[in-house]
Amino acid sequence: MISHLDGTVSAIAPEGAVIEVGGVGLLVQCTPGTLATLRRGERARVATSLVVREDALTLFGFAADDERDVFELLQTASGVGPRLALAMLAVFTPDELRRAVAAEDITALTRVPGIGRKGAQRIVLELAGRLGPPGAAGRQGELGQPAAAGPGRPAAAPWRDQVRAGLLNLGWQAREADQAIAAVEADALAAAADGGNGADSGNVPDGGNVPDGGNAAGRAIANGPPAEAEVAAMLRAALRKLSRA
Repeated sequence: MISHLDGTVSAIAPEGAVIEVGGVGLLVQCTPGTLATLRRGERARVATSLVVREDALTLFGFAADDERDVFELLQTASGVGPRLALAMLAVFTPDELRRAVAAEDITALTRVPGIGRKGAQRIVLELAGRLGPPGAAGRQGELGQPAAAGPGRPAAAPWRDQVRAGLLNLGWQAREADQAIAAVEADALAAAADGGNGADSGNVPDGGNVPDGGNAAGRAIANGPPAEAEVAAMLRAALRKLSRA
């Protein structure tokens, strides 16, 4: 098993990245949030999971060991393959998934493209008690953390392009993606205007707020190019907009 990759990012696409290790370029499929932590030409370290099929060997990459571990555990549920598991981690953080399953929040799980009510019920039934409590993994083992911005660090790509690419990769139509991005931007501008209290910070399954959701978007628009973690927060905010449509 390939546990992680440590090398130079040679290419980035909406659905994955190529990381060069020892002169070999390895294609790694990632969530939009993980892709947001990568920069072409820079060194990166990502946790990985190798999925073996008769016709393909596919490598999936994650910003943290915990995310990789949850990805693998999700696939033990009936009807959940690697693509659906990746989509779940694009919509929710590992702890948000733990809360949704523990609370039997079927509505939250059906926000993921490809999961209906019956599928969500099956996931809750089969994974109850197996994902662990929220926060159990802590921050230990996190990989690929973005470096602090500085004079020598290239500017991030516009957040709208990154969020749009992530939404299209998850199966949403271009028009739907643009509408969700416009709504998130409006909320972010309002958050920046009133001091950073996000109008759409969003609710996680247990009723709490997604960490740094609306505030991140407000800072991104008010202060220029956002940090990678803020791009991931805005992507989740856009997905919540689409789930309510």
